[in-house]
Amino acid sequence: MTGSVRFVLGGRVVEVRDSEPTTTVLNWLRANGRPGSKEGCAEGDCGACTVVLGDLAADGRVRYRAVNACILFLPMIDGKLLLTVEDLAGEDGQLHPVQAAMVDKHASQCGFCTPGFVMALFALHHDGRVASGGLTDGAIHDALAGNLCRCTGYRPILDAARTMAAERTDDRFDRAEEGIATLLRSIQHDGPLTVTHGAASFHAPRSVDELATLCAAHPNATLVAGATDVGLWVTKQGRSLPTLIHLAQVRELHRIDEGTDALEIGAAVTYTDLLPVLERRLPELAALVTRIGAAQVRNSGTLGGNVANGSPIGDSMPALLALGTSLVLNRGGVRRELPLDGFYHGYRKNDLKPGELVERIRIPLPRDGQRFATWKVSKRRDQDISAVCAAFLLTLDGEGRVAELRAGYGGMAATPARAPALEAAMAGQPWTADAVAAALSALDRDFRPMTDMRASDRYRALVAKNLLMRFLLHTTGAELPSLEAVHG
Repeated sequence: MTGSVRFVLGGRVVEVRDSEPTTTVLNWLRANGRPGSKEGCAEGDCGACTVVLGDLAADGRVRYRAVNACILFLPMIDGKLLLTVEDLAGEDGQLHPVQAAMVDKHASQCGFCTPGFVMALFALHHDGRVASGGLTDGAIHDALAGNLCRCTGYRPILDAARTMAAERTDDRFDRAEEGIATLLRSIQHDGPLTVTHGAASFHAPRSVDELATLCAAHPNATLVAGATDVGLWVTKQGRSLPTLIHLAQVRELHRIDEGTDALEIGAAVTYTDLLPVLERRLPELAALVTRIGAAQVRNSGTLGGNVANGSPIGDSMPALLALGTSLVLNRGGVRRELPLDGFYHGYRKNDLKPGELVERIRIPLPRDGQRFATWKVSKRRDQDISAVCAAFLLTLDGEGRVAELRAGYGGMAATPARAPALEAAMAGQPWTADAVAAALSALDRDFRPMTDMRASDRYRALVAKNLLMRFLLHTTGAELPSLEAVHG
């Protein structure tokens, strides 16, 4: 299919032709009579632009997820249902239960952020946990962590959420689900989508073979999955992206293979879809993933994008490095497997050859007797970039000595990296507070961190050491030496 983007909006199929591929959904909405969604930050942090996308799940039901419209490119919603705050009230003017709860609990003041909160709560309203009565306060806080309010305060908004959950009844979208599903099926297509505007183009292949062929034909193209980072290249940096290749419609890239000793994760699997698997198989990493953005970001962002992007403060990579992760790379259908610790060559530089892509991520699971943990240190718990992120995988021999310690760090260098001097210093040593304290200075040889707005170099160096001591406490409960003895 070439030339147009089709989606469902306002109960009908909308077809958009001749639009810049990097036009954001938010800008398109506001230019086409839908000003309810607001621009606050233009980077996916504040939630004022939150809209809800609906698509067909495997069981044929309509699945609703909140996303940030400010960094989502319009062609990326092809084949989906787009809902904004204007869609919620009925034709008779009756408020949606979410809107009614916000009014009843006085949860809006200036109103700028209110549409985003309403849409985040609408997605929560259609979460299966609400219907089953299993919604907790923690789940409510998680659903709203990506929405900021400067004037009302969160108590009445949380009260509205609790009321909505406690009094959940079918809304008009539940009652119209069959018709919505029929509309969505009518705009699905099996073939690839290509949208062009002047010299700019957007390609959405449907199979990994089509993807590999496109990447070979356009070796300088920008690959995009959820646009949670690439979107900012446009909205914040004003960059021109002449050729975009979208991974999210490639069927094979959504596979998660659960083996007895490893997970294989397709590069287009979103964090939201990955979380239930991690909670079962790798709960320590699951806890970290809940702090990667908020629900809107995790509904779009992917582990594959985080890895391929290679940001020095990418939160997933320290854990993946510690676990011994490898990448399956694909270039024109020819695959190779590369350890993640050989993938990064420098700041935003990696081992990908022209036309090559990350297809799958293979994460070995800790074996019996191994201990794994990962922690993120930032100024805020939610919606914040790491100052330091660290992960450790420990293997002891039969005498309590370190057979192997793998340590991955983020925020400490130009790339996420292991700590080879520390790992070597701990090899063969007893796993005790004194031995760990004696090895801490090795981290000064591994890293020369920078000072920026998030943390000073001294702070980062200290936190990196403290996280190793935390891992010791986590695994042994040992009594630590005094801070003076540890840090001098």
